[in-house]
Amino acid sequence: MGDAVATFVHRLRADRNNRALSRTFLRAAGDNGDLYLAHADMCMVLLLSTDGEDEMRVLAVRDGALAETELARLTVEINPVSGAIEVVDQSEVSANVVALPDRTEPTVEDAPRDWTATAAATDTPRAESVEPAPTPTSSLRTPLFARYDDELLLDLGVVRSLLPALRKVCTDEQFEGLLTHNLPELTRDVLLALRDRVDPKEVRQYITEKWRPEEDVNPRDWSRAAQRAVSQAETDDDAVLGALGKSFDAWRLFLHPEQKRLATGDFKGSAKVTGGPGTGKTVVALHRVRHLVHRLPPGHSHAVLLTTYNINLALDLKERLRQLGGDELLRRVDVKSVDVLAREIVQEARMELGRPIDDSAAMDLWHTVITETDSFEYDADFLDTEFKHVIVAGGCGSWETYRRVTRSGRPRISTAQRHEIWQLVLAYKAHLESAPRKTTYALIAEEAATIEQRRMVRTQEQARYKEEVGGRDLVHREAGSGMWLKPRYQHIVVDEAQDLSASHWRMLRAMVRKGPNDIFLVGDAHQRIYGNRIVLGHQGIEVRGRASRRLTLNYRTTRQILGSANRLIEGASFDDLDTGTDTLDGYRSVLTGLAPQFWRAPDRLTEMRAVATLIKERHDAYGTPYSAMAVSVPDGTSAQEFANVLAREPFHIPVVELGRDGVRADLDAVRIGTMHRFKGLEFQRVFLTSIGEGQVPHQRIEQYRLANPDRYRQEEQRARSLAFVAATRARDELIVTWSGAPSRFLPADADESAYRATDLLRQDGPPSGSSGSAAA
Repeated sequence: MGDAVATFVHRLRADRNNRALSRTFLRAAGDNGDLYLAHADMCMVLLLSTDGEDEMRVLAVRDGALAETELARLTVEINPVSGAIEVVDQSEVSANVVALPDRTEPTVEDAPRDWTATAAATDTPRAESVEPAPTPTSSLRTPLFARYDDELLLDLGVVRSLLPALRKVCTDEQFEGLLTHNLPELTRDVLLALRDRVDPKEVRQYITEKWRPEEDVNPRDWSRAAQRAVSQAETDDDAVLGALGKSFDAWRLFLHPEQKRLATGDFKGSAKVTGGPGTGKTVVALHRVRHLVHRLPPGHSHAVLLTTYNINLALDLKERLRQLGGDELLRRVDVKSVDVLAREIVQEARMELGRPIDDSAAMDLWHTVITETDSFEYDADFLDTEFKHVIVAGGCGSWETYRRVTRSGRPRISTAQRHEIWQLVLAYKAHLESAPRKTTYALIAEEAATIEQRRMVRTQEQARYKEEVGGRDLVHREAGSGMWLKPRYQHIVVDEAQDLSASHWRMLRAMVRKGPNDIFLVGDAHQRIYGNRIVLGHQGIEVRGRASRRLTLNYRTTRQILGSANRLIEGASFDDLDTGTDTLDGYRSVLTGLAPQFWRAPDRLTEMRAVATLIKERHDAYGTPYSAMAVSVPDGTSAQEFANVLAREPFHIPVVELGRDGVRADLDAVRIGTMHRFKGLEFQRVFLTSIGEGQVPHQRIEQYRLANPDRYRQEEQRARSLAFVAATRARDELIVTWSGAPSRFLPADADESAYRATDLLRQDGPPSGSSGSAAA
């Protein structure tokens, strides 16, 4: 059906009066709008025509013998809160949802719940459709939304036509059924929050206000409503239209309305989008790139930069951008990791800094320095991050500079300790300078930032000269300048912004002229795994007020998985990538599915064999491809251990380790990698392994509990963020395993309620469709 609709849309746009479309008037929608029915090859389409517009809007599609009746009965109205055109099938909701039989005893649920409260688990992340029943008995129960009057519901954005049916929803089963009926997005978001007993004030703040347009809404002005982003289709791409198939009603909102306003909006300067995992930050960034490219004048230059933290993510972004807009879009975009970009700039300037070493080699070099200087009171990880994020990023070329530099977000140290660290840094740099000459990516990024800053100064000077003097003399000045006399890019889009260093930001800031839509960045401090806390304002990037937005709707991870993941970071405080703080308040998922499973083992080998058994079961019995499953481990040694167990007798499971450059997508093998490597990836089933006390967080941080409380808190928070990132990579199922005592990050009763790995190895464990541990 999707291809038929795609063809219909193109024919309609070519000629709205095409008689082959069999367009017939249905009814007036309001003061300046009319509804029409039209025929596509295999279905019927509901259209909206408004005064003063040449185009018609597709509102809904139905197929089958009753398509015309189903479309004719749809209620179409303008939401007075969001101004969106909304479509509701009131009859279908009443017949198939409200009339469900009540299978539970009468109860009244009045206790407040938090955002992580979940509905009954199902076998997939989507609610299943239900059969209508002839005799309702749900009147025995108090309606789920009885505490909220109509005025409040309407004020929060619930569509009016749904209220009569909503008052008869009394059970979780009815509510889950309601969610399957393509409810308007704002209505669905509000009802999910209220069902989870979120305070209406928070619902208004985190949901309703995000949808409210800047201008006043006239619920009778269909022409204006049709022009709003929330009422328009996102794409003209035939492949996308075809992929939507029978869910074509979602075509109008292919990109979530809140996200589309961000992706296509205009900003006076830079803009920042934050949000938890699965809220579509990367999708927004990709559509932002496409929007910026479409607004460029004709040309061949790479005028837009799309960048992120590492090569693996950059490769993924490039492929996804190709899928979004093809090679034509890619021809105007540079897609590179920040470190690759920095190295190219340094090479372009013909500077010889030496061969860059990776993180592992840097750690080895720090261990050498510690041993040679007998400075075992300092560990390599601390020295490396101090070097990267304070000394290099702070431009500390001398002891005096380092002595005075601000160490925001770093553990407290005395002046005497600073001096000791400075001496170790000098020894470290001496090793780098020794033959063969070596360097680090942090030093390359800082040098690239300096080069770009000088270049921007020269560019601005010549721009001012051109404005003041102009004439032929400028031609000679430019010809002899030895450099381009314009900014390197017109627009920059940054993904995973929380992991970039101050040097990266200074480099990017100098690559684009300050002005409208210059830098657009997306990130989440809750997923920061490299300790690079920076303040964007200090790098010349102002993103406060309306230029800073927050996404709260997760449409990738089930509510059950999200609830467990959120508990991993409970109690920790996070920044907003600037001077403020950020929370996951209002963060919620619209999907339901399997509750996470907890498995405990008496020893390491039993844990690994249990994981192998569970993977084999999901592949052989349930058809899950090996490539759709991943095993997360705390360190590289654990990755090799798990790989050995999975690959040998009796399992013979194909495995591949996640490396810096990623893995071929067509390779059907279980992915194994450290939590760091899971960044930005997504899998159907994730095995979060080795979540035992002493492993997550690692026992080495205990040395700082009393000696350096600031360091202890930072290390513990980083461990929480890593576990959070890995857990939220799961789309359908999350399985958490450990040997020995469970991590302090897990629920208090995790050990008591977990499945026993020894039982699994003696006999079959619970199937992958089971609800899992009650602790989840």
